[in-house]
Amino acid sequence: MVGVVGGESPPLHPADDRIPSMKAPLTAAEMVQDLRERLDRQEERLAGERSVSTALREAILPEPGAGMDLPTARIAVRYAPAVQPRPGQSCATLGGDWYEATTLPGGQVLLAVGDVSGHGMAAIAQMAQLRHALVGLAMTGQPPDRLLGWLNALVLNRLDDCIATVIIGLLDPATGLLTWAHAGHPAPIMVRDGRAGQLPAPRGLVLGASPDPPFEVSEVRLRPRDLLLMFTDGLVERRDRDIDEGLALTMRAAERIRHDDLDAGLGFLIDAAGGPSPEDDTCLLAVGVLGR
Repeated sequence: MVGVVGGESPPLHPADDRIPSMKAPLTAAEMVQDLRERLDRQEERLAGERSVSTALREAILPEPGAGMDLPTARIAVRYAPAVQPRPGQSCATLGGDWYEATTLPGGQVLLAVGDVSGHGMAAIAQMAQLRHALVGLAMTGQPPDRLLGWLNALVLNRLDDCIATVIIGLLDPATGLLTWAHAGHPAPIMVRDGRAGQLPAPRGLVLGASPDPPFEVSEVRLRPRDLLLMFTDGLVERRDRDIDEGLALTMRAAERIRHDDLDAGLGFLIDAAGGPSPEDDTCLLAVGVLGR
């Protein structure tokens, strides 16, 4: 028992400062003040996040109202964010909806509208990768079904936990021939001779669902005064109504759009379909074929 009996007493260990000291309970007024301060800090953080995500979207997508004038057609695009954020998520209204309209080296025009699942920075980042990848891949001159296959491989191998829909069209301005394919995306609406209807959709599975999905191609030749409308589901889907009702409202409104003012027509279309979605953003792309 050396060092215990008859020896020096062992030194006392210093107090462990990790053990919280006993404090007097907060008063009701102090609890309210503390809660207010924490809520203020959270609002500042969420506002900063929303500012960053908004700046990122603006850097990725063309400005609202940006379009393209072709010798035989006018192209207009529109992005409408959701109008109500989810509780505690001030940037939830900004999602992964996107569009693209650009002329390719061979003279064809690439037309695309897509939707990445989810909201916030992750969805915006994935949207940016898909959109830029499509533009680069389209420069090869390959048809839409091949482009979708490459995008599907990108989603499966590089974009974690990503599910996306997209519709891709290649328009020949000289002949009006539109070759298009989709990956689980709503089919375009065509207005011809004053009557609107959805084009019959070829087979297509959402991106990221299968390593070898079926993608088929469809063709339609646009005529003078035709109107073609591509859109994301935020235009027609609402929790309080059936999607068929949203499509019917959209098609009736599309029949009233004037070719000489497509930009205003897209705004009218959003209002007629029920206004901006409370929960999802919306992208629109319209092609108005000029009369000859």
